[in-house]
Amino acid sequence: MALILSIDTALETATICLSKDGVILGMETNSDPKNHGTFLQPAVKRLFSTIKINISTIDAVAVVNGPGSYTGLRVGLASAKGLCYALNKPLIAVNTLEMLALSSINFMKQNKEDVSDYLFCPLIDARRMEVFTAMYNSSVQNVMVPQALILDENSFEQELQKNIIVFSGNGSGKLQNILVHPHAIFSNQFNFTKAIITIAENLLIEKNFSNLAYCEPFYIKEVYFAVKSRI
Repeated sequence: MALILSIDTALETATICLSKDGVILGMETNSDPKNHGTFLQPAVKRLFSTIKINISTIDAVAVVNGPGSYTGLRVGLASAKGLCYALNKPLIAVNTLEMLALSSINFMKQNKEDVSDYLFCPLIDARRMEVFTAMYNSSVQNVMVPQALILDENSFEQELQKNIIVFSGNGSGKLQNILVHPHAIFSNQFNFTKAIITIAENLLIEKNFSNLAYCEPFYIKEVYFAVKSRI
């Protein structure tokens, strides 16, 4: 029976969730990205206090590890690592793009749509016309590797000739503004938490854990920091 603490600070809304065998026992959320750092630790403490479960009884800590907000990813992973180290629990890293794709798949299946031949393409805003993206089939198998992409009206032209593609995520609006194609569907109906839990439980069963010492945020692109001159 899997008891998993999930941490997601990768995008606009941060979520801290405790689940047992796929059932959500409790959850805390924060919709201000600038405050994810100050929200996280008190939220974890509040969560376990409210549902009256000792944090030492969890089986693993799952963290959404990118791509996404550089600051959000660092905040989430640092907290997850600290908890795993203190509690001697395994760390599970969840890919943000896979989470978004599974969320979209689940939503369409709930509406009784046959998505067996669809492809799912999450798009995460990376400023201007750039996005972080990947592509998955309806079994959440990767068919296009995660990458940074500059969008234009010809983006995904070849893929759309042969497939219906469901575009989602906070970067999908950029594409929707410039792309008109009968095979393109735009959807932003999500249940991120359910998707995180599903992926984390599968990785726990497989014992597919991340190395606590060497696990880093999955940025896709290198992070550059401007150095101010002292002159």
